[in-house]
Amino acid sequence: MPAIDAPAIRVRGAVKRFGALQALAGVDLDIQPGEFFGLLGPNGAGKTTLISALAGLLRLTSGSIQVMGHDVLGDYREARRALGVVPQELVFDPFFSVRELLRIQSGYFGIRKNDDWIDELLANLDLTNKADTNMRALSGGMKRRVLVAQALVHKPPVIVLDEPTAGVDVELRQTLWAFIRKLNEAGHTIVLTTHYLEEAEELCGRIAMLKAGRVVALDSTPNLLSRVSHHALKLRVAGLVTLPASLAVLGAVLQSGGLEIPFTSHAKVEGLLAAVREAGVEIIEVEIAKPDLEQAFVEIMQGAAA
Repeated sequence: MPAIDAPAIRVRGAVKRFGALQALAGVDLDIQPGEFFGLLGPNGAGKTTLISALAGLLRLTSGSIQVMGHDVLGDYREARRALGVVPQELVFDPFFSVRELLRIQSGYFGIRKNDDWIDELLANLDLTNKADTNMRALSGGMKRRVLVAQALVHKPPVIVLDEPTAGVDVELRQTLWAFIRKLNEAGHTIVLTTHYLEEAEELCGRIAMLKAGRVVALDSTPNLLSRVSHHALKLRVAGLVTLPASLAVLGAVLQSGGLEIPFTSHAKVEGLLAAVREAGVEIIEVEIAKPDLEQAFVEIMQGAAA
């Protein structure tokens, strides 16, 4: 029997090798019930391998994974019942309509007469008017919505979203995130992998960053942002083609239509503006940009490489 206070997901010493390639190199991770958790990393970091092991699609070389206290190998039925995964790839059965597919998916979990929940999923994912449409006739964005519905049809307490908004339009993103937020507020644990770091920054309360199969950062989103050592002074300027040497030594970068200068203290802003004026640059507009998750991600990945 699983412990009552078990984490939603517990990963201990997860190692996975594919021949000479080590995709996971000893990952330890606890994700608590009700969290909105981000799993970030560059391509090849091990994110998809970890998700595949979590879903029971591959066996670890060593280590263990539990979902809601259920071991994904030793108690795989309950572990899979507790988990819904939205895969990155568009995988679907071309012979059924949307509603038929969701009914079949319900049957895999022994759930009958699930049409009320299926109707709710279809409504929340804006699929109601596609319920009787064959999967082959749907656009890529609509197919991705169906994948989300498939993952949720058995009402799992833990939901994993692997690049759910890759290649989809703005409307779907807004619809999807509104629904996922509602599920999280209702107590579902959400694990998100994404290359859209602004999404992770806005949605996730805590984030793990992977590189080369290892966790190189694990903290709350505000704490990760606080690791960024600088803000940026963004200036729209007139007619600047080459970067003056006096500004280059301050770390300024010439961008399309302007300059970006890093700084660590707001007390330095006036001095930086004065330096720009002394270099003969005409300032049109000034913006102070706060550190964002992309900056933190780049600095953490560079530190991990070092």
